[in-house]
Amino acid sequence: MQAIAWVAIAIALIGGAQALAGVWAVRRFRQRPGAVPANLPSSLSGITVLKPVYGDEPLLDRALSSICQQDYPQFQVIFGVQNPADTARPVAERVRAKFPGCDAMVLLDDTADGPNRKVANLINMLPHAKHDVLVIADSDIHAAPDYLRHIAAALAEPGTGLVTTLYRGLPGNGSPVAALGATAITHGFLPGALLARALGRQDCLGATMALRRGTLDAIGGFAALLPHLADDNMLGQLVRAQGLTVRLAATVPATTVPEARFAALWRHELRWARTVRMLAPLPFAASVVQYPLAWALLAVTLSRGTFWAIAALGLIWTLRATSAVAIDSALGPLTGGSHVRTPIWLLPLRDLMSVALMAASYASDRVEWRGRKMRAGYAMASPPPGP
Repeated sequence: MQAIAWVAIAIALIGGAQALAGVWAVRRFRQRPGAVPANLPSSLSGITVLKPVYGDEPLLDRALSSICQQDYPQFQVIFGVQNPADTARPVAERVRAKFPGCDAMVLLDDTADGPNRKVANLINMLPHAKHDVLVIADSDIHAAPDYLRHIAAALAEPGTGLVTTLYRGLPGNGSPVAALGATAITHGFLPGALLARALGRQDCLGATMALRRGTLDAIGGFAALLPHLADDNMLGQLVRAQGLTVRLAATVPATTVPEARFAALWRHELRWARTVRMLAPLPFAASVVQYPLAWALLAVTLSRGTFWAIAALGLIWTLRATSAVAIDSALGPLTGGSHVRTPIWLLPLRDLMSVALMAASYASDRVEWRGRKMRAGYAMASPPPGP
């Protein structure tokens, strides 16, 4: 047991080192030239933002309002609704009325062109888009006023086919559950995405996806994404197959974490875990080292609370907390939004939960998405094999 405890501490130290590497990656990203050119190409003079909305949730009015307050010369916003009784519809209508100077519309179209209802919603919205540049943004994204300017600047760089953004977690309520979800995004997903990019990956992060209409046509349109649960991943693959680059814009919007109950957060994150496991099994398995507090707690348990294990736990906790605070500080100039204090006392629980989710992800490939049950590893249009 003592030997295994020492192995657990070694893995925890690797995880602590990765946390520090994450700080380096975020600071490096912040130091990139982020100035937006005064004169963007004429092809970027207008942008249409496609916002699929589904269901009311905490801070939805605030998130939708942020896209109507963009500092961009010419842009259009389409809020796409598929169900007339959708509780998000009156919120979108209220936001549209609140900003009469914004070219915004609420489109109600219940056409269901395929199994991925989000992509079907995009297909419904596309004929109403006035501009050549399309920005697909999740309904829960809180964007700074220069969000579209940074996206346009990235899309203007030579060879770029698709622009995406990092995003941080924003608790939608004051519960510890929402804080748990937010810190997983801000201090786990975000630096991890930057480290993956430093290793050569060009992942499309689905909260924001921007491309020209010609690029969309070249990959087969939105219809090419219909069978896929991970439509963002497929979009990135199809764009890269055209020999084009997936680029990060120099802005970091926030995404609402609406869950107030642990069971709801567990189901949401389990869907993420199973989807990522099916898309990238080896990197997913290796990512278990990025939860050092879980390994340090295991060492304390196996060593029956010896002094060296408890001291190691204190060191690892300090590394995790320091890294999280440093990431918050580095992100500050890029967020354009309110600062959220790191829940340092929740970090051990967060790491334990993340490891438990990884283990649970191997029990099945079934996921729940918008009330529908499906299998993460298969095209949504195909019947899943097996019972």
